[in-house]
Amino acid sequence: MPGLSRLAVTRLVTSAFAWSSSGRTNDDLVTNLVRDRRLKLPAVEAALRRVDRKTFVLPAERGAAYDDRPLGIGYSATISAPHMHAAALEFLAPSIAEKGSVLDVGCGSGYLLAAFAALGPGVRAHGVEYVPQLAKMADENLRAHDASLLESGRVTVTVGDGWAGLPERAPFDAIHVGAAARSVPKALITQLAPGGVMIIPVGPAGGAQELLRVDKAADGSVSARTLFGVRYVPLVGGDKDEV
Repeated sequence: MPGLSRLAVTRLVTSAFAWSSSGRTNDDLVTNLVRDRRLKLPAVEAALRRVDRKTFVLPAERGAAYDDRPLGIGYSATISAPHMHAAALEFLAPSIAEKGSVLDVGCGSGYLLAAFAALGPGVRAHGVEYVPQLAKMADENLRAHDASLLESGRVTVTVGDGWAGLPERAPFDAIHVGAAARSVPKALITQLAPGGVMIIPVGPAGGAQELLRVDKAADGSVSARTLFGVRYVPLVGGDKDEV
């Protein structure tokens, strides 16, 4: 398989965006994301209305749960701004098609796992989290949201190195990476199913980062394009198995 470094990366939009779709309730927040055209797919809108963001933030941050901004969840990690979660879901939802398998690398507090599962009753959402305390938080939050997701095995949370992915659950129709990698991990490309899509922020910690869309064709060939500039916390762990 060719390394991603040999692929032509097409730049679409590189300027960072600042959005404010904040609301007083979860429904307000989703309605404002639609108003601001950060949310267009009905399936994604419905999923986000089913998942209350307040369940997935720290108790001290619940007063800001419906602000359109990232919030700290401890251990140098954040829950992303709602408009970024909406963007990730819209990029990946077509590949999941209500019954696919998705990997969330750096699943943090578990919010996006719940949102992926809400896309359809056949969706399987698997999270890998490097920090054990965050994995425990995700498990507790998901149980508070809907314990049946974990009990049925439709959603799983595993403590592990996101750079290595989750080979025992692969292949995945979609992969979301919630922290910035130095470059795209080879393991994640390997675990992406033919026809699958991965969204991953790439760039140095505290420096210029870009959100990449990585597509794997039916024949296994891989291409990537830049979507826009971002600022994420770094993806911890990893070794030299990068491209």
